[in-house]
Amino acid sequence: MASRTTRPGFDFCIAMQALCVDVTNRLEVFQHIHMDQVLVTFAQARRSHLHGLQAKLTPLRFEGGSRTQKRHGRTWTIPRLHHNARECLYILTFYLPRFQNQTFREKMITVLHELYHISPEFNGDIRRMTGRYHVHTHSQQEYDRLMGEYVEEYLHYNPPADLYAFLQENFTGLQQRYGSVMGLKVPIPKLILWDGKRSA
Repeated sequence: MASRTTRPGFDFCIAMQALCVDVTNRLEVFQHIHMDQVLVTFAQARRSHLHGLQAKLTPLRFEGGSRTQKRHGRTWTIPRLHHNARECLYILTFYLPRFQNQTFREKMITVLHELYHISPEFNGDIRRMTGRYHVHTHSQQEYDRLMGEYVEEYLHYNPPADLYAFLQENFTGLQQRYGSVMGLKVPIPKLILWDGKRSA
């Protein structure tokens, strides 16, 4: 069950959700995404240094949007996750404070990087590239270069500055300005065996 802290402060996940909604409205390449079915969450980075996982997208269905997958002769499914009366197809998680301590451009690239992983069919699966490297093509560096171009395209539209102002501060800056940084924490659903008798 998803839970949100209630003490006063800056809600990182609400701010990130609003930014992602604007990105998906403005940039054609992201307009297949329905952010009301993408659950934005945060997790605490285990180490404080800048290097390491910044964010990740968790698909809540298998390849092609299937609700089940066979592995070693057994059928598995992913438990359904609902938020605000909508079934979520993806979980978008940011690792704090590490993500917030990157440069503004790095943060924007990371946001678009994760959104771009969402399947063009928006079916709960990831975007699958052709060839051996189906997640980032042959080069993650080239992948991020493309995301940098999308960042420039987004900013060219002159979106409201207050939507991304929080990304122009580091984690300590947010804490000092708002007193605390809060948001939504959700455990990543684990695969469960499916017996074929209940709805997956």
